[in-house]
Amino acid sequence: MKRHTEIPDTVLRSKIRSGEIKFGGNHKLKIYGLLQCSSGKRMKKENRVFFISEKEALENNYRPCGHCMKVKYKLWRNKE
Repeated sequence: MKRHTEIPDTVLRSKIRSGEIKFGGNHKLKIYGLLQCSSGKRMKKENRVFFISEKEALENNYRPCGHCMKVKYKLWRNKE
C-alpha cells in the first residue's frame, strides 16, 4: 500500500500504465476500488492510497467500493 502523497505523479502514472498499481482506496474510510471509479477520483489526494492487488487491499482491512465493485461489495456486506 502506497499513499498518493508519497509517490510523484510521473512515477504514479508509469506504475498505473505498467499495471503495477491496479486499485485505489480511501485511507480514512478503508474502501478500495477500481482506478476508473468516479467516486475514487473525487477523493482528496491526502486520503488516497494505491494497491498492487485486490488481495493487498483486503489484507489491509479495506472493503470493496459499493459504486464500482457492486457484486463484491454485496458479497462483503452479506458476510458481515
